Amino acid sequence: MNDAVPEHQDVSRRSVLWTAGAAGAGLGLGAFGGTAEAAEQRGGQAAGNATEGAAAKEPARQGRTMIGVPFQRRSTVRVAMIGLGNRGAAMAELYLAVPGVRVVALCDPVKAKAERVAAKVTATGQPAPAVYVHGDHDYEQLLRRGDIDFAHVATPWDSHFEIARSALLNGVHVGVECPIALQLDQLWDLVDLSERTRRHCMQLENCCYGRNEMRVLRMAHAGKFGDLLHGAGAYNHDLRSLMFDPAYYEGPWRRLWHTRLRGDLYPNHGFGPVANYMDLNRGDRAVSIVSVGSPSLGLSQYRAANMPAGDPSWKESYIGSDRTISLVQTARGRVIRLEHDVSTPHPYSRINSLGGTKGLFEDYPERIYIEPDHKNDEWGDFSKYAEWDHWLWKEHANPPGAHGGMDYMLVFRLMQCMRLGLVPDFDVYDAATWTSPVPLSHLSIKQRGLPQQIPDFTRGEWRRSRPGMDSERPAEA
Repeated sequence: MNDAVPEHQDVSRRSVLWTAGAAGAGLGLGAFGGTAEAAEQRGGQAAGNATEGAAAKEPARQGRTMIGVPFQRRSTVRVAMIGLGNRGAAMAELYLAVPGVRVVALCDPVKAKAERVAAKVTATGQPAPAVYVHGDHDYEQLLRRGDIDFAHVATPWDSHFEIARSALLNGVHVGVECPIALQLDQLWDLVDLSERTRRHCMQLENCCYGRNEMRVLRMAHAGKFGDLLHGAGAYNHDLRSLMFDPAYYEGPWRRLWHTRLRGDLYPNHGFGPVANYMDLNRGDRAVSIVSVGSPSLGLSQYRAANMPAGDPSWKESYIGSDRTISLVQTARGRVIRLEHDVSTPHPYSRINSLGGTKGLFEDYPERIYIEPDHKNDEWGDFSKYAEWDHWLWKEHANPPGAHGGMDYMLVFRLMQCMRLGLVPDFDVYDAATWTSPVPLSHLSIKQRGLPQQIPDFTRGEWRRSRPGMDSERPAEA
C-alpha cells in the first residue's frame, strides 16, 4: 500500500484473509494480541531472520545485474491489478487514463470490488478484463495467463513479498505498493529473483514523483545546493481514528503491526525522495542505520478514550514506538534522518528536507534558502523556482488522480518506459534499500540504538554513476 496523504486502503475482507495467511506463513508470527513480551518476541522473529546485529556479507549473485536493463519495447502495455480496495481501484483508473495501456485482468477475493473496477474498464471502451475472485491466492492463476506485461500489487503488507515473488517466477514485471517486503531475507530473494528472471521488481513510490520532490531533485543535480550534506524524510500522519475504524482497516491489519515491530514501519515515502537527491545506488549508498523509539502510548490512550469495553482491540498490546527517529549514514558521509509517527496528534508531514554547502530546502511548509539568492537569515519563496520543474510536470501541469497528481505521474512515466523500451527510473535495488529500514530499525531499537549495517543490494555496482529519477524527456513521448 502506498498512502501519502490522504491515505487510501482496502476495507474489504481481503485485508483479513491475505494478512492472516501471510502473517502465519511468511513471518512466523503467533496469534494476534497477547502480552507485550510475546509481541516483542514475535517482532524480533519477523525482523531478524536475516541479520544478527551487523548485516552479514551479501550473498553471491545468482544472475546478472538489473542495473541499466531496459524494458522490452511494446505498443500496448497489458496490466493486471491485484488488490482492488480503495488504493487499487483508484490506481486502476489512472492506468485507464494513460494511452497505450490495457487493463486485462483483475484480482480480489471480494467479487463486488473486482466487478466495480471491471465496469470502469469497459466504460472506457476497453474489452472486459478477466476477473479472479476465488480466494486469497487466485492471483497465482492470473499471473500464469501468459499475456500480462505488468502487475500492480495493492494488497496488505503481509502479502506483498509472496505476490511479487510469484509475478517474477511467472515472467511478469511487477510493481508493489509500500513496503515491498518486511524482512531482509525477503528483500534479498526479490533482488535475486529479479536478476535471475530478467524482470523488473519495483517499489511504487509515488512521493518520488511529487512536484516539489522532482523540482528539488533537478536543483540538487544542478548544484544549486552545493555539495550535499544531509537530508530528511518522514511519514508523520495521524492515523489513530482510521486504525480503530472497522469500516476502514478491516481486520484490522495495519494496527496489528504495532503489536509486532517497534521500528519504522513505513520509511519509503521519506527515504525514496532523499535517496534520489543523493544518488544512492548511483555513486553513493546507504551504509548503516541507527534508530531510537519513543514509548508506545498513543494507541492505547486513544483506545481508552474512544473504544468500548469488549472491543477486540483491548486484547492487543502495542509495542510499536509512537515516534521512531533513524539516522542513515551513506558511503560518502552524508546523513539522512527518517521519522515515523502514525500514533499521536500532529499535522501531516513528510519533512522532505535537503541541505548542502550552498543552502537548503525544507517542506511542510515549503521554503528555501540558498546562496547567493537569499540573505539575512530569511527564507525565500520556493514558487519562484518553477523553472526547475521536471519535464513531466511541465507537460502535465494538472494531472488527474489523488495526492496532488503524483500517482498519475508514477503511472504515466512507468507505462512510458515500458512502451518505449526505456530503463525504469528506479529498480529492485532501490526497492530493497528504501524498505530495509523496516527490519533494521526494529533491531536497532531493540538493541538500544546499536548501528545496523545496511546491505549492499547492488553488490558493488553502486559505485557507478547512472541515471535515475532525473530523466531526460524521450524523443518519442
